[in-house]
Amino acid sequence: MELPNEFTHPAFFTGVGAIIGYGLILAVLTAVVFGLPYLVFSLFL
Repeated sequence: MELPNEFTHPAFFTGVGAIIGYGLILAVLTAVVFGLPYLVFSLFL
């Protein structure tokens, strides 16, 4: 499947990469900020 010409510009790839990158960072930070304390406190209770 070939992408239309308007979606092959480097700016679109940069935008999609930025969204994916920020999403991954947000997922990791959410896991660290909320998941890690939950695991630590559940071990002590």
